[in-house]
Amino acid sequence: MKLTRIETVRSTDFPNLLWVRLHTDDGLVGLGETFYVPSAVECVIHDFAAPLLLGQSAFDRERHWQALFSYANFFGHAGAEMRAVSALDLALWDLLGQHTGQPVLNLLGGQTRDSIRVYNTCVDTPRYADQTGFLETPGELAQSLLAQGITAMKIWPWDRFAPQMQVAAVTGPAGWSAVGPVGHDLLPAQLAQGLWTVQEIRRAVGDKMQIALEGHSRWDVNCALRIARAVEPYDILWMEDFMQPDSAPDLARLVRESRVPQTVSERLFTRHGYRPVLDANAAHIIMPDLIWTGGISEALKIATLADTHHLAIAPHDCTGPVNLFACLHLCAAVPNAMIMETVRGFCEGYYREVATPDAPIHEGSARLDQFGPGLGVKLRDDFLGRATTQSRRSRLP
Repeated sequence: MKLTRIETVRSTDFPNLLWVRLHTDDGLVGLGETFYVPSAVECVIHDFAAPLLLGQSAFDRERHWQALFSYANFFGHAGAEMRAVSALDLALWDLLGQHTGQPVLNLLGGQTRDSIRVYNTCVDTPRYADQTGFLETPGELAQSLLAQGITAMKIWPWDRFAPQMQVAAVTGPAGWSAVGPVGHDLLPAQLAQGLWTVQEIRRAVGDKMQIALEGHSRWDVNCALRIARAVEPYDILWMEDFMQPDSAPDLARLVRESRVPQTVSERLFTRHGYRPVLDANAAHIIMPDLIWTGGISEALKIATLADTHHLAIAPHDCTGPVNLFACLHLCAAVPNAMIMETVRGFCEGYYREVATPDAPIHEGSARLDQFGPGLGVKLRDDFLGRATTQSRRSRLP
């Protein structure tokens, strides 16, 4: 199973996503995916990775990972390089599963569970105005999710009060964005306004809905602690990335000085990024992003590292359909998977435009015993044939 061609796929309809397809001499095609700065990642794949992979055996996944990481790390690994490695790693696992006729989860050790609970990250999509909902009618939003069997939701009611970047590409239609600098001043009225969202959910549905709070790394330690102490009475599922995840000692303060579980962080790359957090007892839940942190191979090691600290993982997905399938294979195989992130508007919307089959999600849970060989997901032929979809190829001479 020799790698003969590397193909990257981009679409102007989905400008943050990049797909990679690895072709072999026996006709198989492995699929990977990553998110953010796709033009940079595409260059990394063709200019940096292709010369190391073409002509090599697709079976040697770990050797390829180490070679790519070692070469990238000579110059500094994080960023586009790790996104490229992550996408390629997913595609190699997909090839191995297809070649053996097995779903990837079986190659990771087999099933530890038949299903996993999902939560809904509340972003606005053409089908659901969930971000608008948690800001304006949070109780009604919670009831809508419960009607679909979804029992956990993630919201970010304080981001709008953090410093904003006045850049059209970042600022949303409401004039604020999750992206921006760290805030050092949270007024009492702003603290109360964000807290109102949590209170309204509890008034509407009581403890039937678990509430996760996203911070997008927008606050310093003092503001994060003020928010944590304010939400303590409301049985919060977790607080996620309320501070930049670059200082394990400061993250540990949140763990020590509040009673709200802390989740860290899709922004960390490779197991080496998580080690200081775990060693400092600076997180309760570990959230790897498979298509940023190093693919399935590295996420499996991160999950094991978390498990040795008696902690769960909750994989991150607010990105694309291939990542979701890869995360579900990981959740099936590792014993310490807690819950899986989804966006209902993506799963019922653009994921179906791009890939097939639909994600195996029903009434708030994902089935983990229904995958075909490999990752069990393919890009749709009609998507690949769109005028808005372009591809670039590197191949053996």
